[in-house]
Amino acid sequence: MSESNNNSALSSVQKDVFERLREGETIAPSDPESYKMMEASFATKKLSVQMNNASEPEEIRSFLSKITETEIDETVTVFTPLHINYGKHTKIGKNVFINFDCVFLDLGGITIEDNVLIAPKVSLLSEGHPTSGTHRHSLIPQHILIKKNAWIGANSTILQGVTIGENAIVAAGSIVSKDVPDNTIVGGIPSKILKNINP
Repeated sequence: MSESNNNSALSSVQKDVFERLREGETIAPSDPESYKMMEASFATKKLSVQMNNASEPEEIRSFLSKITETEIDETVTVFTPLHINYGKHTKIGKNVFINFDCVFLDLGGITIEDNVLIAPKVSLLSEGHPTSGTHRHSLIPQHILIKKNAWIGANSTILQGVTIGENAIVAAGSIVSKDVPDNTIVGGIPSKILKNINP
């Protein structure tokens, strides 16, 4: 093996499990670093309990900043409870509104751009599992992107790998498993395009 190939292989081995998840690598339960995911989730849970017991908007944003390890802008409003399993792979833009009782599974990455509205009981699930029973406990991470000015309706579920287009609307109760184009309304189980809207 050449020196460059050796360096490439070494670099891959040295990557932390969370880097590998963020890059979309499937993680098997036998992975030597898989235990870190559970440890991180329980560490996040401790902060989440404090955040969900806070009542002042500034305090909620402060805890969310600690959970995500980013600065949550003062224009962001979060109505708790908000349930997050990791946090450090969640990025939230400005003027975002997140309503009560949402769930973010973000090991695969969740990006919420500016001016997004997220209604109550929305689930953003950037993680899935293989359909094969033999490998069912492996984790397949895929990034979720919610673009500017999108509105995610109450009790909707956005599955791993989905992009919600700019100015798009997801109707309440939808399950979204495919990308949503800009300036459209989607709805249903599974969701489909209902109509186009003006930007």
